[in-house]
Order: sequence, then structure tokens, then C-alpha cells
Amino acid sequence: MNIFVLVKRIPDTESKIRINHETGTIVEEGLTFVLNPYDEYAVEEALRLREAGGGKVTVLSVGAEESRIILKKCLAMGADEAFLLKDNTPETYDGLRMAKIIVRALEKKFSDYSILLFGKQSMGTDNAQVPSMVAELLGLPQVNVVTKLEIEGTKGTAHREIEGALEKVSFSLPAVISAQKGLNEPRYETLKGIMMAKKKEIPILSFEDLDLKEEDITPLLEVAKMESPPPRQAGKIIEEEPEKAAKKMVEFLHNEAKVI
Repeated sequence: MNIFVLVKRIPDTESKIRINHETGTIVEEGLTFVLNPYDEYAVEEALRLREAGGGKVTVLSVGAEESRIILKKCLAMGADEAFLLKDNTPETYDGLRMAKIIVRALEKKFSDYSILLFGKQSMGTDNAQVPSMVAELLGLPQVNVVTKLEIEGTKGTAHREIEGALEKVSFSLPAVISAQKGLNEPRYETLKGIMMAKKKEIPILSFEDLDLKEEDITPLLEVAKMESPPPRQAGKIIEEEPEKAAKKMVEFLHNEAKVI
């Protein structure tokens, strides 16, 4: 079984984000970048499927040269191969553009796949669009926000959380699956894995290799404005006896906060 995992490099969620207001982009200087956490669940699930039923795990990422770092992490976790689809364009927030690039790579270079695994969304853009778009463009069945996955032969069963319930979905392979938190607990890289990852080459594919034309990769979205959220106002502390404090709290919620 050939399992492909699509991963993305994002700013560490604990980093302090600064914005260049002239260009409407995030200032990357000084930022720490990591493997998208939801993608880690996808990588871990791919490794477990390989361990249970054999096969091969290949990891793909679309991005700049710096994305090699997260691909090395995936190799250290246990992936068999990793490829970088080189894209020097700054973040466009255009899910369809990204989906088209991935689909072209799969059609041109990696057509022999059984499962395509994604994280449910990138924590850098939070669009949660690409897995569904890839599935639609390839004409494949898809199951999103999966918390349990079982594969037997050419059939699969997935559990996904919906509001107030758990949904069980059956599908045939090949298929697109996006991982939700709770699907598994990603493993740490071992020293042996890290050393082996250092020796592995990460082939780089260009848009020319994929026969992608300018109209295929031109973003259809334009960021009109980007700004930081307003600073939080200082909270109020009521230092009174419980009965008086409760009355003051009600007055505040009614007269100032206007929520009651």
C-alpha cells in the first residue's frame, strides 16, 4: 500500500507574529517554523498503517527550500521518502492554488497511491480547504476530521466527530483522509531515525517539472489588509463581600458590557 502524506511548514503557534503593513504579509524574520501539528497526526497514522499492513510512506510538501526541515522531521519519524515541490511564492491563502499544485504532482509523478493523508487544516491559514479540493479534483472519496481509521484491503472505515455525535463512514481506496486531533499520538523522532534522515536525499521538483503554467499557479485571492487583533482591555477586579460583588457584577454586565 502506497501512502502519501501532504505536510506544511507553519510559524510556531507560540511565536509572536509581526505584520508588515505595507505588504500585508507576516514578517518571517525571527520566527520559528514547525511542522503543522495536524499534519503530524497524518504522518503518524501513515506510519501505523504501514506497520500494520506493509507498504511505503511518502511525504510531500509544497513550499520554499526551508520546508526541507519539516520533511527531515517526517523522515526521522519513519517515513520512507520525502519530496519538496518547490514554491517560492509567499503565503497566498489560496487553497485552490495549493490543491492544483498537489494534484498536478500526483498526476505527473506519484500516480500510484492508495491513500492521501492530510492534516484537517493548516494552523497557519486555518482554511481547511485543501484536502476536500484535492479529492474533488481527483474524483476521489474523502473523509474529513477523522478520529479513527481502519483499512482492510481496498476498503476503509473512518470515524469522524460531528456536532453531538460520532459519524462512521465506509469508503473504497484510493481515498483522501484528513486527520483530526485524537486520531493518534504522534511519536517522537529517535536518535537512529534522526541520523538516518540526515543521510536521505530530498528530491526537489519544480513547477517546470510538473508542466505547471503561470495561469495554474497565479493566486486568485488577494489579501486586502492584514492587522493584529486589538489589545485586550484590562479586566476589572471586584473586591467586595459576595453579596455586594454579585450586585456590582450584574450592574457591570447590564450597563457596561451590555450582555444582559
